[in-house]
Amino acid sequence: MKNYLFMRAMSALAFPAMVLSGCSDNDEPGDGHNLEETTGKFVIATTVTDSKGTTNILLTAESLDDGNISVGSNIGLLNDGASQWVFHPDNYLYALTYNQGNAGTTRSYFINSGGSITPRDMEYMISRFTSYGIYNNEIITTSTGNGLSTQADERGYLPKTLLVSYLDVDAETSRRNDTSTGIYSVENYLGNGEYVTLAGIEKRGTQILSGAIPMGLSQYGAAIENGKWICPGNEDLVKTSDGGSNSSSYKKGELQWTQYPNECWVAIFNDNTLTNPTFAKTDRISYPCGRFKSQYYQTIWAADNGDIYVFSPSYAKTMTDSRQKTVLPAGVCRIPAGSSQFDSYYCNIEEQSEGRSFMRCWPAGESSFLMLMYDRPFSEKGFAATDLAIFDAEAKKLTFVSGLPSNISSIGKTAYAKNGKVYISINITDGYPAIYVINVATAQAVKGLTIDKATDITGFGYLEPAK
Repeated sequence: MKNYLFMRAMSALAFPAMVLSGCSDNDEPGDGHNLEETTGKFVIATTVTDSKGTTNILLTAESLDDGNISVGSNIGLLNDGASQWVFHPDNYLYALTYNQGNAGTTRSYFINSGGSITPRDMEYMISRFTSYGIYNNEIITTSTGNGLSTQADERGYLPKTLLVSYLDVDAETSRRNDTSTGIYSVENYLGNGEYVTLAGIEKRGTQILSGAIPMGLSQYGAAIENGKWICPGNEDLVKTSDGGSNSSSYKKGELQWTQYPNECWVAIFNDNTLTNPTFAKTDRISYPCGRFKSQYYQTIWAADNGDIYVFSPSYAKTMTDSRQKTVLPAGVCRIPAGSSQFDSYYCNIEEQSEGRSFMRCWPAGESSFLMLMYDRPFSEKGFAATDLAIFDAEAKKLTFVSGLPSNISSIGKTAYAKNGKVYISINITDGYPAIYVINVATAQAVKGLTIDKATDITGFGYLEPAK
């Protein structure tokens, strides 16, 4: 077990640096709390980078709306960093660690009775993951990987299967799904021969809604009945050798990326076993997730009235082959509360954004959502997610956020909504990171809490003392 120390944050810089590993992403928004009636605190995950490397420090604050705290004066906790910081409603903070191709070490934290952020005793390994979410007392992570060797075909090709980790936040235990029976196979998941990965965990009663993202034909799927599932005219898309790297690597004999970019599928599971889904499908938007390297960002969210809004950034527009490039604009459709199918609702995001799309989105209260927008259309080179907008789903209106700094280098991946405001962190090119407060009704932003001497804010949220 690693040794974690409380210390003055400036003193922490003398310790050997611990590098933040993997792709960066963070938790989904919390519901907010009235700080005048509780003893809780906001917890801010920060990094300080210098010539020796990166040091990760957890800080606490009473408010996000204004003021300054500093890694040089505020009491903080040295830690190993995380790929995703997840704030669970049971008042535990989880540091999910993603390591490419390997398991990651996960640790959790809480606020003690003295108001300090404290590590819990247990440390354990979880499978690599590409998406995650919260379901009751569990944090669920998912990815798609190879099935067992006993499931190989006559060529030795392995079917793709869903890999799930369940983290019980109260018991401090973890478990994985049993893939030996084949019930978690994601081959021919949508009836078109392709395998899928899941994007997001959105809870609705006992159900879970997740984007079913078609990934193309695996070696296993492409070989079935001598290429049954390869669309006529797409034979040349099958790889003739191994290649690529990291999340874009491929094997000889597979057809990488989907042949059906103009479809959106949502898997609706009855419970957290993530088996036997029913499907909602529409051809008005492309697949429902944001993408960055190996991460598949959740873009399926419930409004306060229970309606499920399904956002597609049409990331398939970035494909190089026209047969795999969507013709559909970034847009939004809806699955009404209690329904398992899309209704007639549709909104074209690109019509209101000069052709621009978005990387990800979060609920911002009632039927509004915060959108992390790209600065230019996918058709132009060098696009970056450095703009914000508020989308009013009921009014079908997109409003770009004003009041943001002009020298943004990156926008954070955690949003926190409370009382008509939504909070998000912003890094700038020549100053310290800060959390900005956005009025959802007006889309006007003001600068909130600044973290002096920090390099980055990698996550933030609210915790009350754990009981």
